Amino acid sequence: MSVTNVQRLYEERPGAADFVSGYFEYIAQILARVDPNTVAAFIHQLEHARTNGATVFFCGNGGSAATSSHFQNDLTRWRTKPLRVVSLTDNVAVITALANDYSYEQIFVMQLEPLLAPDDVVVVISASGNSPNVVKAVEFARSRKAVTIALTGFDGGQVGAACDVHVNIPCLVGEYGPVEDLHMVVDHVVMSYLWEKWSVEAGPQMDTRGQ
Repeated sequence: MSVTNVQRLYEERPGAADFVSGYFEYIAQILARVDPNTVAAFIHQLEHARTNGATVFFCGNGGSAATSSHFQNDLTRWRTKPLRVVSLTDNVAVITALANDYSYEQIFVMQLEPLLAPDDVVVVISASGNSPNVVKAVEFARSRKAVTIALTGFDGGQVGAACDVHVNIPCLVGEYGPVEDLHMVVDHVVMSYLWEKWSVEAGPQMDTRGQ
C-alpha cells in the first residue's frame, strides 16, 4: 500500500505543531487544485431547484453522512422562499430498518423511491465515489430524470463519472481526512454565496444575517 502525503508529513514533521502547520499547508495546496467552476455549477443547480420548487436530497456514509446533515442545516435557513432540502442520512430508524430488512446498499434508493421527482436534485458525497449505496442512488436518480451532483475525492470513482456536476477534491487515495475537510469548505462556500445573494434579493427587511 502506498504511503499517503499525510503519512509522509508525519514522518517528516513528528512534532505536533510542525505537523499541524504542514497539514494546513497541504490542505491549501489541495484546495488550490479544486475547480471553482464545478462548485459554481453546484450553486447554480441549487438556485434552479429553489426557483422551481424542487427538492434537494443529500446522502453519504460515515463522515460524509455528517456532511450531508450539515448541508441540510446550512441550506434551510432562509425565511423567504426557502430551499427544500432533505438529508437521507438522518433517520436512524429508517436507515437501520432498510439495512436490516433489505440491504445497506438500498438505504438511500428506498428512501428516494416515494419522494424523488423529475428535476429534483440528488447530491451524493463520497471520498472514493464507489460506495455501492451512493452509486445506486445516482443510478436511480438518473432513471427518474433528476439532476445528479457528486462531491468526491481521489479520482472521483463511479459517481464522479456518472453525475451531471462533479466537485472533486484531488488528492491521493486513502486521504479521507483532507477530502472531508474540503467537502465542508465547499459546504460553507456554497452556503455563504447563497446566503449573501438571497438576503440581498429579499431586501433589508428580510436580512437575518447575524441573528
